[in-house]
Amino acid sequence: MANLSTNFSQFLFEQCTNKEREWLEEKVKSNFLDLMTAFVAAPRFLSKKNISYDSKSRGSLIPELTSFEVNGWNLVRLARVWLLLHLPSEPKEQYIKNIETLFDTAELNELVALYSALPLLSYPTEWLPRATDAVRSNMGFVFDSIALQNPYPELYFPEPAWNQLVLKTIFNEKPIHRIYGINRRRNEDLSIAVFDFISERSAAGRNVPISVWMLISGFTLESMVPKLFLMFKSEIQTEKQAAALVCYESKEPKIRSLLTKYPDLELSIQNEDLDWSKLQSIPE
Repeated sequence: MANLSTNFSQFLFEQCTNKEREWLEEKVKSNFLDLMTAFVAAPRFLSKKNISYDSKSRGSLIPELTSFEVNGWNLVRLARVWLLLHLPSEPKEQYIKNIETLFDTAELNELVALYSALPLLSYPTEWLPRATDAVRSNMGFVFDSIALQNPYPELYFPEPAWNQLVLKTIFNEKPIHRIYGINRRRNEDLSIAVFDFISERSAAGRNVPISVWMLISGFTLESMVPKLFLMFKSEIQTEKQAAALVCYESKEPKIRSLLTKYPDLELSIQNEDLDWSKLQSIPE
């Protein structure tokens, strides 16, 4: 049984009626085929009510993976992940076959539960091809289940796959601050790609969320000076603030020097009154 905590089971049962709890407890005493059948059949026996979990007051559901969150899920999704964690992980070949079978036969909501469970499953690197497939998915709920509030990509995606996930999140106008590790996994290739995307949008008269500039910060090039100069001249305060943060964190002297003309913004950054979290909350 992989990564199943007492907190997880306790919280799940709190959401259940007595009849629902009895059904779940009965299924995890069965063999793996019955468990897989229960995974599919869960909506027939469980409520689809939405759930809320406050990890700050109650602690993490999975102590070994504090970034794992279930807030906003429904009960069926939570129960399906819980059922998956009862599948015997040995022998490895049978375990992988069982999970792959569920993927191959899954409908939309089953796929969402499977991708949500990836950071908790045994042999996590085995699921990398499935996870990167989800990034390419045109099904919004499937993409969201791997890209948003899921620690798996941060932990296991190679850099090109990570960058693709972030860029698609921006392109689809999803909130990048809900990508776990977005700040930790900033990189030069992503910075260049994001700046190119911003430039294309600007040329088309379209904007991007101001928080996207965080991905450029720390990897600036001199070619970005004209755009930053225009941002400082903007009447929109958040654009000025983003430009200031980019310049403050830049290693390029020419870009860093742009900030000297705006001492109030520089002082705000030095006094920690202005950072990226002020523009949009970034999980650490």
